[in-house]
Amino acid sequence: MKLKHAVLIIAAIIIADQALKIFIKTSYPTGEVVRVFGMDWFRLHFIENPGMAWGWKFGNETGKVILTLFRLVAVIFGSWLLVKFVREKYTKGFIVCAALIYAGALGNLIDSMFYGMIFDKGLHYDPVTQDYLSYSGVAALSSNGYSSFLHGSVVDMLYFPMIKSTYPSWFPVVGGQEFEFFSPIFNIADMAISTGVITLLVFQKRFIQKLVPVNKQSIETTTTVNDDVQVS
Repeated sequence: MKLKHAVLIIAAIIIADQALKIFIKTSYPTGEVVRVFGMDWFRLHFIENPGMAWGWKFGNETGKVILTLFRLVAVIFGSWLLVKFVREKYTKGFIVCAALIYAGALGNLIDSMFYGMIFDKGLHYDPVTQDYLSYSGVAALSSNGYSSFLHGSVVDMLYFPMIKSTYPSWFPVVGGQEFEFFSPIFNIADMAISTGVITLLVFQKRFIQKLVPVNKQSIETTTTVNDDVQVS
């Protein structure tokens, strides 16, 4: 697989991820937006995430800067790794998975690095309450950002509550409590990372290897070779 093909995969994911994030953030306030095609199990639910994937947090603003810088280093290192994998002719499946993971990391890194500078509203840290505060209304692109470089929040919106039920009363600890599958709210970048990682885990024996070039076998002959004889 050529490097340009991996770059095309990465570019397609980044464009789709950022286009959907910007559309959602500049069109709707935080909270549920719409049920896609009227389906109860496929929704766009706009939230903002100050930390890691799936809504996890990583301490205060210092922790967030550390996390963003870690993502930046990981993306830079990932760039080198991706080129290395292509040059060393790893399998197509492995390179596709690596491109998916790389694109997902880069997509969320863009949010963390720049969204605080280019939007007028966003989830931001309040040093008084020592927690992140939401906002009302719809955000807009602006030169007066809600935060600074490296302090932006990641936009999430994909929500698939496929099953909503209640645990049986005889279940230990959680008996009688409500149960929901699938509850996380995520974005296209998160989906790319998860798809790449899960696919690698499932097909690791097939994917994590290098393509071995097939050498042409030499032809042995007992014919005397001289100026008058040619071997074809």
